[in-house]
Amino acid sequence: MLTILGFTMIATFLVLIMLKKMSPIAALVLIPALFCVFVGKGGKLGDYVIDGVTSLAPTAAMLMFAIVYFGVMIDVGLFDPIVRGILKFCRADPLRIVVGTAVLAAIVSLDGDGSTTFMITVSAMYPLYKRLKMSLVVMTGVAAMANGVMNTLPWGGPTARAATALKVSASDIFVPMIPALAVGMLAVLVLSYVLGRRERKRLGVLTLDEVLVDEPETETVLVGAGGDGIKRAPTGSSGAGTDADAELPDEDEGFQGLDPDRATLRPKLYWFNALLTVTLLTAMIMEWLPIPVLFLLGAALALTVNFPHMPDQKARLGAHAENVLNVSGMVFAAAVFTGVLQGTGMVDHMATWLVGNIPDGMGPHMAFVTGVLSIPLTYFMSNDGFYFGIVPVLAEAGNAHGVSTLEIARASLVGQPLHMSSPLVPAVYVLVGMAKVEFGDHTRFVVKWAALTSLVVLGAGILFGII
Repeated sequence: MLTILGFTMIATFLVLIMLKKMSPIAALVLIPALFCVFVGKGGKLGDYVIDGVTSLAPTAAMLMFAIVYFGVMIDVGLFDPIVRGILKFCRADPLRIVVGTAVLAAIVSLDGDGSTTFMITVSAMYPLYKRLKMSLVVMTGVAAMANGVMNTLPWGGPTARAATALKVSASDIFVPMIPALAVGMLAVLVLSYVLGRRERKRLGVLTLDEVLVDEPETETVLVGAGGDGIKRAPTGSSGAGTDADAELPDEDEGFQGLDPDRATLRPKLYWFNALLTVTLLTAMIMEWLPIPVLFLLGAALALTVNFPHMPDQKARLGAHAENVLNVSGMVFAAAVFTGVLQGTGMVDHMATWLVGNIPDGMGPHMAFVTGVLSIPLTYFMSNDGFYFGIVPVLAEAGNAHGVSTLEIARASLVGQPLHMSSPLVPAVYVLVGMAKVEFGDHTRFVVKWAALTSLVVLGAGILFGII
């Protein structure tokens, strides 16, 4: 019964948010509360919620102060050179912009933190997508998939959890997986190219004048993605022009984040801010202090040095308050969902049912089975629940049929491209919140492509003999 109720609760949540019948925050709170009553444990709802909030409180604190920190760094101009470089590459071509999104997200993901990646990527790319009227779910989907592949770095979380749970070396898991993960990243870039061509076909390649002037009542000239002639877009279209080499000006009102004259810039403190950021990321990777503490200290120091006057500090906090509230609110709402799933025992019964229904004939292929199961399980469960609760059971079953523990560990990483869009991952709310995208729209778009990317990684691992 708990198994059925667990799957029903998750399905109900996904359906309601994808159909936009409820907001994610309301769904994350009300649906598990209702199912907790169905299970007959409504009296313990308070305990489950408190446990969930307690477990996610450090994450919420980290996100709150990380948003403030990187918001201040964006305000003072630390990332302007990166943004200008991406804009120079992307120009006004939707195809280049989508591919540039994937490349930027992959590079920034090297710090091992999804929230940081999404904040920097969205801050850099959002003005482009918004001004050119490109699909914002393409941006969030591509960024999430690129970060999902890179999330398998040893300091990203999943690899370390797998190594800890199975008592093996993280390097022994990760290093042999590099070829398969490289294929996965290539798949994301290919997918970005395909999605970019689709956007280019829909919008065309804008000229400089069309980027600067928005005249919805006039006809615009559209060049198809294949360059096979000039077409006329309907009156009121948001597309298009003919100059593939047109670059976007920094001064355009749609690119306020790049305004070279904005009052918050601190060019004299550029190298201080760069050194502070590098030190912060190094301390995070080296685990000198807990991540929430690092971002708390970093945000306080960044505000004090860059904006020594109290009114300026209040202004910066106010400027980023909406993002902080949206994300932290979503995290605490997710705490209700995870608290009820774990507290009622639904997640354990779901996992046991899945493992118990693996046919005996699949025993020698447990690495493949683990890879396939990791795709849905890491979406519906937290990484902690999957790696510490499920993977050891799968490893035991694999060992009984001669499958090595390391193969199981590597296969368990396969689902990460989809995991990064899970409603149980706090960072995804940073992504959709800053991009002003509905979580349901993001989910509808990304699930199929992220699952495909995961399958590509699994196929590459089998082909290379890694899994």
